[in-house]
Amino acid sequence: MGAAGRDYHNFNVYFRDNPRYEVVAFTAAQIPGIAGKKYPRVLAGELYPKGIKIYPEEELPTLIKKFDVDKVVLAYSDLPYMHVMHKSAIVNSAGADFVLLGPKSTMLKSKRRVIAVCAVRTGCGKSQTTRYICEILKRKKVKFVVVRHPMPYGYLRKQICQRFETHADLDKYDCTIEEREEYEPHLEMGNIVYAGVDYEKILREAEKEADVILWDGGNNDFPFFKPDLHIVLTDPLRPGHELTYYPGEVNLRMADIAIINKINTAPKKNVEIVRRNIRKVNQKAIIIDAHSRVKVEGYKKIKGKRVVIIEDGPTLTHGEMPFGAGYIAAKRHKCRIIDPRPFAVGSIKNTFKKFKHLGKILPAMGYSKKQIKELEQTINKTNCDFVISGTPIHLGRILRVNKPIVRIRYELVDLAKKASLEDIVVKFLKRVG
Repeated sequence: MGAAGRDYHNFNVYFRDNPRYEVVAFTAAQIPGIAGKKYPRVLAGELYPKGIKIYPEEELPTLIKKFDVDKVVLAYSDLPYMHVMHKSAIVNSAGADFVLLGPKSTMLKSKRRVIAVCAVRTGCGKSQTTRYICEILKRKKVKFVVVRHPMPYGYLRKQICQRFETHADLDKYDCTIEEREEYEPHLEMGNIVYAGVDYEKILREAEKEADVILWDGGNNDFPFFKPDLHIVLTDPLRPGHELTYYPGEVNLRMADIAIINKINTAPKKNVEIVRRNIRKVNQKAIIIDAHSRVKVEGYKKIKGKRVVIIEDGPTLTHGEMPFGAGYIAAKRHKCRIIDPRPFAVGSIKNTFKKFKHLGKILPAMGYSKKQIKELEQTINKTNCDFVISGTPIHLGRILRVNKPIVRIRYELVDLAKKASLEDIVVKFLKRVG
């Protein structure tokens, strides 16, 4: 059971060449357009010459009976515990065992040093923290590459092992908006990024040009590579989620460093709830306070204007955040926020119906060319003066919109009074030579 990421990895490292098992199906959730495809032969291996079909998760009870399934493996992330056990009840009631594979079965060991940046929920601030660490590594003249948690939603045969160095590579691999949100800021910094489907191959290629592998996590999943330094982000705007979402609590319990981010926008009582919860499950982790500094390009021109706000898609949808940096910037500059819902078309309209907490915020959905076009049409129909883009990418490169786009950038600010994140990372680099 997956969402085109952890499921493929678990299959590759645990099941692909294992004659004790026959994998009869994948099921797909969260990401549109995956179901109905096949996990291709070139990735499935010699035991699966016809590949493996991917079905909608809704068909799970039928599939268990059809294929006389013994075990069902849950392999995707950012799920509330009640949801996980609901899935378990569906599986068990159909007669099969419900399985969760852990780090020992799925983490690959690198010949290089691995720093992992993960989180307890989608949208905690992993990306800005990863970029912060990139700057530290550059100052210390450390050879590194970034390896991103997978988002292979297209033609899997072409996405086995991807290397991104320039913006042309984004077009070469026909990247979705979600992929561009993660890769483009790194490319602007001059960082090399690896991603894809087969993370054994990806790791070995990355090791050829780096002394340090920087794992840039996705959702609230734990790393695919065994980390030597494990950094985990928490979010006081969602207090308590650090102990109630799978597998975010796994990350928190394994963390060497736990960052409480967004302190500048969260109530103090929420910050203390998160701090207590960290200590409840992890006594050894170093706790660092931080906040996200929001920067607005051309902030004077949007003051008091009518704006539509676009935010990072996954953070809003399965991350369940009602707003992001774009909304914060709009409120700060007294903008009039225009509701895009009356103007939404196609799958964008369906997204608002599915995620009712979104309100007036437009998620940057773009998992296919058709959906990107529908996002473009929604923006162009919305009656406003400016588009405030809270996504990490330059939307103007992929959308043709009839309004000026104002970009929002956000970066991590370390508030540690004693040992800072930079101090800890530098100490780690010295320790490992």
